Order: sequence, then structure tokens, then C-alpha cells
Amino acid sequence: MPGTNALVRRLRKPPMVVDYADDLRLFKSRLGKAGMLLVAVLYLWLPGYLPDFELSILNEAGMFAVGAIGLNLLTGYTGQVSLGHAFFLAIGAYTWAHFGGEQQLALPVWLALSAVLGALVGAVVGPFALRLRGNYLAIVSLGLVFIGTHIWNNWESVTGGSGGVSGDRAATIGSIDFADLHLGGKGYTREQAYFWLIWAVVAIVALVAKNIVRTRPGRAMQAIRDRDVAAAVIGVDAARYKVAAFALSGAFAAVSGALVGSYRGYISPDEWNLLLSIQFIAIIIVGGVGTIFGSVLGALFVAGAPLLIEEYASTIPLVSWLTDAGGMATDTFNQLLFGVVIILFLVLEPHGLAGIWFRLKAYVKAWPFSY
Repeated sequence: MPGTNALVRRLRKPPMVVDYADDLRLFKSRLGKAGMLLVAVLYLWLPGYLPDFELSILNEAGMFAVGAIGLNLLTGYTGQVSLGHAFFLAIGAYTWAHFGGEQQLALPVWLALSAVLGALVGAVVGPFALRLRGNYLAIVSLGLVFIGTHIWNNWESVTGGSGGVSGDRAATIGSIDFADLHLGGKGYTREQAYFWLIWAVVAIVALVAKNIVRTRPGRAMQAIRDRDVAAAVIGVDAARYKVAAFALSGAFAAVSGALVGSYRGYISPDEWNLLLSIQFIAIIIVGGVGTIFGSVLGALFVAGAPLLIEEYASTIPLVSWLTDAGGMATDTFNQLLFGVVIILFLVLEPHGLAGIWFRLKAYVKAWPFSY
């Protein structure tokens, strides 16, 4: 009957998915809409409340979140393991250095060029993934990092060689410059301005990625991840979606790298190494493989925790004891913590922080019958 679904929607509690329209909704409940409204309020309010140091941590985490969303599309949703993510970030960073820092083009121009170049390189690399999977694909993608190191060190006209390259930090949209922001006669610090810029990009990238994964392309990517042979049998074009996943991942990573370059104002070939790629793997493991908001949570943890520990090492009991009595450097402790966290999440919580959230949400929805 025509009114059946409407009646079911009114009576069901907790909400249940009864048709494709329900499954495709971006916000499935009023609580979700309220949560997004709270996030929007925090976005506007935090820069006026937090000091520059805390904002700098959030800015670093936001830039990493953009790249992590791209890697999650590739690895978490399509099942293609990649250790070459740092290579795509470097493409974006050097695109900023040339078009933004040197030629001083507007922010939308060099950000769009970064995405296009990252996508093109990803589309070129993608076909190599068609016959490779697992460890073999990881090794091939790892080769990109070493190829990139050679290019960044020797293409001096663009990259500045081993000495790196610096550029004008101006990030302009019309008359607005995020490096020296003035609105309504009031001036804002660089950290405040970049917070609004970076997290606006995070929101746009997350929205684009969410719309991809909740529609037909996303279902095809997940089918390839789960059973690529079965996906091909039911008509999914595996080659098309694998290449598209590499292109999307490369585009998002390049945007992340361009933001990093603009924010720091200086980039060096030594930054785009294997450790950076592993950091992004850690972000999606800690945050939650195969989730968009998990990429953001993982970036906040992996990028933010080391900076907080380094700043407040003397006030954290275990860290202060190890650094003072044990003679351990703060960087060494951060690396040790980094490895321990990855192991613990893989063993104890393979679904990451997103998995914890999902279980908590399920518990609250089913209460008092939480079993």
C-alpha cells in the first residue's frame, strides 16, 4: 500500500532502513542533523576561543585528514593497499610551490591544479593495480616514494633540489588573504584564518567522499574490496573502479599536500618519505578503515598526540619520567607510542575509533535491551 512505508517510518524506534532512499540519506536522524549543526558552531567559534598553539594542532590534523580520506577511499573502500601516499602529497606541495608560491596565483587555482595533477598521476598508476594485489601492490606503490625522492632532489627548477623550496604564503580568494585575514575591520591571526580554510576543505572533501561511497560507485568499490571476482561476475567493471579509486585518492592527497605547502611556506624533499606514508596508514587504522569520519578522528589522534606530548612532556607523568630519568628524547617516545598504538588497535580494535563509536551508538539505541 502507498502509505505503508510512511506508517513504518513513524512507528519504528530505533530507526530502521526499509528502502534505498533511507539508506542513501546523508543524515539518517534528527540527532545526526543536530550533530552537524554543533560541528558548524564549533567551526565558527573555536578560532576565537583557542590559542594559536592548539589551533596549529587542529590545522595539522585537518591537512592530514584530507589526505587520509583519499587513502581510505583507496584502501578502506576499494581494498587497494598503498604505501606511496607521500608521493601524491609531494605532487600537491610542489604544485603550490610553483603556481602559488612562485607565480602567486589565487588559492582556488593552485588547489584545483593540485587535484587535477594528483588525479592524472593516480590514473596513470592505477592500471598497475589491475594485476596486483596485497603485498605485491604495496611494494609497487612503495616504489613511488623512492622515484619521487629522486625527482624532488634533482628537478631543481621546480623543487629547489635537496635544499627545498619556499614561497609566498599568500592564499587568496579575491580580496581575502588567509595569510593576513581582515574581515569587518578586525584582524585575525594566521592560525585562525588557516583553521577556517583547512577545515572548510576537510568538510568539502568529506562530503564529496561520503556522496561517492553511499551511491553506486561506492557500492561497486566495496564489492571489489570484499570479493573482486564475484563483483566482476555481477557486472562491476573492476578496472574502471580501481583506476578511479587511485585517481580520487591521488587528487585528495595532492590537495592535502598543497595545503601543507601553503601553511608551512617551505617544503623539502626529505618530508615526503616512507614514514609519512606509514603515518597515513596509521591514521586510517586508528580512525577506522572504510569510514570517512574515521579518517578525521585518526588524523586528530595521530597528528595531534605527538605535538601535544612534545609541548607538555614535562607535565605528563610517564613522559616526564622517561625523558628526565630515563634519558629518552621526546621524539623517541613519540615513535615508540606510534608503534604501540598501531599494534594495539590492530589487535584489540581493528575497526578503530569509528568502531568504538558504532558500538556505543548501537548500545544507546538498543538500551535497555543492550545485548
